[in-house]
Amino acid sequence: MRKNFDGLYGLVRERLECDPTNGHLYLFANARRDRMKILFFDGASLWVCARRMERGRLRWPEAEGGKVQLSREEFALLLGGIDLVQTRQRKWYRRAVREDSK
Repeated sequence: MRKNFDGLYGLVRERLECDPTNGHLYLFANARRDRMKILFFDGASLWVCARRMERGRLRWPEAEGGKVQLSREEFALLLGGIDLVQTRQRKWYRRAVREDSK
C-alpha cells in the first residue's frame, strides 16, 4: 500500500487496462486486507482516499483476471465489513444504464 496517485493510476492503466478518468472507483487492498485505497477522478482532479482498519479485515471478493466489478450496494456492504461470498443476492429490478446517456 505504498503506491500514491501515479502508482495507482499506472496500475489501473496497465494492469486493469481501464481509463482512470472514466468516473469509476478503483479499490486496492494490501495483502492482509486491513488497509484499502480508493482512486477516482471527479472530472477535474484525481483523488486517493485511504482507510486503515484498527480491527478486523476486509473479505475481498474472488477476482477473475485481477478485477472485480461491484454494484453500489456491494461496495457499501464491503466497506461495512460484510462478507460478499456468504451473502445471497435476491432478484431485484434495476434499470440498465446506457453508456451514451452519460
